[in-house]
Amino acid sequence: MDMVLSEFLNKFLILKQKSLLLIFFIVLFISIFLAISVGSFEIPILDIIYGKIDSLDKTILFTIRMPRVILAAFVGASLAISGACLQGLFRNPLADPGLIGVSAGAALGAAFSIVFSANFVSLIYFGPYLIPFSAIIGSATVIVILFVVTKGFGYDGVTYMLLAGIAVNAIAGVGIGILTYISDDSELRGLTFWTMGSFGGVTWPLILPAVIIISLVIVWTIGLSRKLDLIQLGDAEASRLGVDIKKLRFGVIISSAVVVGISVALSGMIGFVGLIVPHLVRILGGVNHSYVLLSSALFGSILMIISDMLCRTIISPAELPVGLITSGLGSPFFLWLIFNMRSNNEY
Repeated sequence: MDMVLSEFLNKFLILKQKSLLLIFFIVLFISIFLAISVGSFEIPILDIIYGKIDSLDKTILFTIRMPRVILAAFVGASLAISGACLQGLFRNPLADPGLIGVSAGAALGAAFSIVFSANFVSLIYFGPYLIPFSAIIGSATVIVILFVVTKGFGYDGVTYMLLAGIAVNAIAGVGIGILTYISDDSELRGLTFWTMGSFGGVTWPLILPAVIIISLVIVWTIGLSRKLDLIQLGDAEASRLGVDIKKLRFGVIISSAVVVGISVALSGMIGFVGLIVPHLVRILGGVNHSYVLLSSALFGSILMIISDMLCRTIISPAELPVGLITSGLGSPFFLWLIFNMRSNNEY
């Protein structure tokens, strides 16, 4: 009887998760159409569907809004799936892509290029790739530091990695503070808005390489779902079941660092997405990573597209930084999560 009940509950859970994935796909599709339609210059959705748009509509649609919406979707997916992977890897529900300092390193690199852009351009011309290039250099530097500190992301290196992440975040904060202090008015304005996050001003040549890399990393990461399930049993038990812990840690940390570095490089600092999205999808449908990873990517895309749409429309034609929306949603959820864990004695 217990076996029959267990099999029934398992089938019900699988059906529930498949239904949720289908709902996420549908909502994502709707949110994309809604996001490219609304704004200070509204283009009716039916006109887009039936192709009844003039040259001005096409310019706004394909040159301004489509790159922005696609970038928002991929940044949301990369931050959310990175958070889900790190939470599974560390078995820590409070883990976040910013935890290991990669976001802070990327932010410091980008801030450096914003403040000293005139000197950079006089030496070599990067054009629109200057800030992303500098941010990726910053995130790569943090990866090297983590690799050295943890002796190659070794078996016993998680504690050192978390401590190194705290130190990197603190150092990056000091660096950004110094750069803010020495910047002039125009640099200060650019630095301030960049640190709050925005998808404005992106172009196809800028986002296409990022979309390709993030897509490949997401597909590869989803393939790690069974190993992440096994590691929840503990490192020793997972090793006995055939999981190479060191290789898994190396892969998850490098992939998370790459996609987070790219995301921060193109959109600025956007917080809490990697924290709240994995928790929401677990609450809705369960904890197995084959569901959690894909659902986190879809839900993260939806959340980021809707947040960016709100930023463009709340005070239209002006625009709010998207980081304000995500932080406003994420901060109360983070506090609720802490109190909930305390009441359940999970600390």
